[in-house]
Amino acid sequence: MLLARRRCAPMATTMPNAAAFSGAATASQPAEGIAKDRDLAPLRPPVLADAEVFALAQRYLTPNYKNSSIVFSHGDGPWNIATDGRRYLDMSAGVAVNALGHGHPDLVAAIAEQSARLVHQSNYWHNQHAAVLAADLCQRFETAVLNTTGKTEQSRVFFCNSGAEGTEATVKTARRYHARILGKARPGIVTVQGSFHGRTYAAMTATAQPKYQDGFEPLVPGFRYAKFGDLASIAAQIDDTVGAVLIEVVQGEGGVCVAPPGFFKELRQLCDDRGVLLCLDEVQTGIGRTGTFFAFEQEGIAPDIVWLAKALGGGIPVGAMIAREAVAQALQPGTHATTFGANALCMYVGRVVLGVIDRDDLVGNARRMGDLLLRELKTAFAGKAYVVDIRGRGLMCGVQIRGDVKAVIEVARSKGLLVSLAGSDVVRLTPPLVIGREHVEFAVSHLLAAAEQVLANA
Repeated sequence: MLLARRRCAPMATTMPNAAAFSGAATASQPAEGIAKDRDLAPLRPPVLADAEVFALAQRYLTPNYKNSSIVFSHGDGPWNIATDGRRYLDMSAGVAVNALGHGHPDLVAAIAEQSARLVHQSNYWHNQHAAVLAADLCQRFETAVLNTTGKTEQSRVFFCNSGAEGTEATVKTARRYHARILGKARPGIVTVQGSFHGRTYAAMTATAQPKYQDGFEPLVPGFRYAKFGDLASIAAQIDDTVGAVLIEVVQGEGGVCVAPPGFFKELRQLCDDRGVLLCLDEVQTGIGRTGTFFAFEQEGIAPDIVWLAKALGGGIPVGAMIAREAVAQALQPGTHATTFGANALCMYVGRVVLGVIDRDDLVGNARRMGDLLLRELKTAFAGKAYVVDIRGRGLMCGVQIRGDVKAVIEVARSKGLLVSLAGSDVVRLTPPLVIGREHVEFAVSHLLAAAEQVLANA
């Protein structure tokens, strides 16, 4: 069953009547200085033909993307529909973003309703949703900490717009915590090879992959690199100038890499022994994708900082850094800020996304469908000489291939299946959390057909 198409009233939150404005402009009483005639049809820019879109893109967009020759016009649950009417099963979800799929009625209603009330106002003032969403996230974090460690913690949230901004906030918080809260600067930060933390400068420097850093030197100083899943390698990089370890629970862009059992418990102990903050990047793994709300819950640990983005807004840009109370105190007034973070529209949408995830048990669905997806992939590709490994957790799976993986992805697309590349040789599947058995079966059969077409006789 496709969970995104449930026939139910849109998720409701407690709000004043959107029409209850005093002194609002009307057609007979236009606002001073600008016409507010509400009888006019909404402004709708023209929709161009595909060829015109391609021509404008070629002329005006920077050439940093390799866009495929498809223009999508709309979506329906886990399906994307191109302008020519062809349907594609979206097993990428905008790289783990569209948790509710496309055109979800609760998400559509949330965007429409809140944008009619208030989209943005600066953080000089409160809106009705930021503190409420922060409380929700902190309560989830604190419950997870209690369940995994037995400890009671308090926490706070900094809202931003993306995973990269969450990385930047984490780096600043960690450094200022040591320098101003503990009184001894420890600016060094350890990250691991194959990681991906974003493309802003500190985030790019934290991303220990030279291909993302090439030509952008000098990088931000103070970063050191170790091996993912190798405790001794990380320990060797920590001295009294290092204040934090930044690491993904499951590496996404690095190839859907899962650490050895027990690694994160040992890493937590190492950080405690050395007085180092453990900071977890859950931009891809968070919000239920791996079968628990936070992926760290499956490791039996708790971080000092965790940051989220992608699925939190269901397609609307929302990021959040959650930090333990003592660590969060590093961000005093004036130390960090964002223009668009915590705006009313994004915060309301975030509340609705989490509400739908709870109401429809999408964390449970991610666990069940993820188990099914991994099992079906292993069955379908069993004995294939071109398969190196099949791995993952929840609805974050990867098929590591020996051969032309990009060609496999392109052929899969021609067959109506959207997947993405992770690392240099992994087909990554990060579908919407609303998928059902029929979508898993479609994805596996069409990916197998694509791989056989490209690699069977290679």
